[in-house]
Amino acid sequence: MKSIEGKLDGKGLRVTIVAARFNDFIVERLIGGAVDYLARHGCDEKNIDLVRVPGAFEMPLVCKRLAARKNCDGIVAVGAVIRGSTPHFEFVANEAIKGIAQVCLESGIPIGFGLLTTDTLEQAIERAGSKAGNKGAEAAAAMLETVRVLEQIA
Repeated sequence: MKSIEGKLDGKGLRVTIVAARFNDFIVERLIGGAVDYLARHGCDEKNIDLVRVPGAFEMPLVCKRLAARKNCDGIVAVGAVIRGSTPHFEFVANEAIKGIAQVCLESGIPIGFGLLTTDTLEQAIERAGSKAGNKGAEAAAAMLETVRVLEQIA
């Protein structure tokens, strides 16, 4: 049986991180996790661009434009949507998730999904570098592995 797996090697890759400014005290930690992971796996920091957007709702459009430019090998999308007392949380989270998935499928550019959707601020903090790991780093890992898998099945 032939097995195809992506090597976690970022050497030579151009990566764009799309980061929401809303809840930036959480998002900054996700950005740091993504950059650290990529650098530790061979991605030159000169080949990492950071694009900031107002919030999660704007992420799909910006990811789509970046993917259409074809000047990056992968995108890491990071942000944080924290539930409040209105249904706004569901609308924003659902549309951001669907939009990012659609961009990924239509463009063929791997997008590491690091958009936190949590019920509480404490849950967001846990997922941005404390006891639940750093979801920014995990999103970078998923993107990196997917890029390398796609290279092998081209």
